[in-house]
Amino acid sequence: MCVNAGRKRYRVAIVLGAALLVLVAGCKPSGSEQKAAEPARSQVATVPIGSGFDFYVLSLSWSPSYCEADPDQANSQQCRGGRPYAFVVHGLWPQYERGYPQDCPTNRPRVPEREARGLLDIMPAVGLIGHEWRKHGTCSGLGQEDYFEVLRAAREQVTIPPEYTRLGKYLTPDPQEVERAFLRDNPGIPADGIAVTCDRRYLREVRICMTRDLSYRRCDEVDRRAACRLPKVVMPPVRGG
Repeated sequence: MCVNAGRKRYRVAIVLGAALLVLVAGCKPSGSEQKAAEPARSQVATVPIGSGFDFYVLSLSWSPSYCEADPDQANSQQCRGGRPYAFVVHGLWPQYERGYPQDCPTNRPRVPEREARGLLDIMPAVGLIGHEWRKHGTCSGLGQEDYFEVLRAAREQVTIPPEYTRLGKYLTPDPQEVERAFLRDNPGIPADGIAVTCDRRYLREVRICMTRDLSYRRCDEVDRRAACRLPKVVMPPVRGG
């Protein structure tokens, strides 16, 4: 187990290093790699093709809010499968300083079932995994396997505050209270490098900004635009298990 974990960390380091080298001194990948790295033009962001991206956003979703907010539309694998999901990975999103790329060209739109199921401990549904690869992972410039290894490494870097790992009752915290708990247990995150999001009632996500090599960083636009403005939000308890 320890040997395999060490090898995986070493591989992730190689993947991250290779991705960074592609962008040094205006260097571009060649052939099919360049095509995979080019962001699609869309209404989301208008940035020249081939310019890459600036940083990642790791989005951690409070699964019980997702399941309770719209139970008729919620994914059954996530919400009725009996697993006690709390904070789960929604995605790892390549981001520009303003806006973000999405749905970049790929010759691998599908995520193999075996690979998807290997992520179910941190991402709660096969459908979500495929969606996140197509919308966001394809814009990372990484191959599919490498992207999911980096996604897992990003998640493993973040400590979930213990009060939210197995919540047994409804809470109505101030969103700033949740943010402070993450900052307390992850001292490298800057105060303007994290945002707690909500809808009209529920706490929905914690978004954390990271560099390409997964160091924490500031992200003014994400912090300003996504942060919840409600004085209180509902966090439903963890179900199942």
